[in-house]
Amino acid sequence: MTMRSRRETITFQHPFRIRGIDRLLPSGAYEVITDEEMIEGLSFPAFRRIATMIMVPAAAQNSAAMEMVSIGSVDLSDAQRLDASAPRE
Repeated sequence: MTMRSRRETITFQHPFRIRGIDRLLPSGAYEVITDEEMIEGLSFPAFRRIATMIMVPAAAQNSAAMEMVSIGSVDLSDAQRLDASAPRE
């Protein structure tokens, strides 16, 4: 089975929450990794998303460490939508 990973940077203008992460995350740029697998048997290349992860600051205070957390793609879209609709400061 053919797999691929896509990486993108998403910027949040406001502190935000995503289901599956039990704390408020600060505004800023976040790396999002999406793993996909090729759908076999089609006459054209097509991929299906099998995992979405986001790199967030580690929960430990005063730590420069990052952790990769698995999230739902819909939950990420919801967080982006809420961030875009939040009033500008």
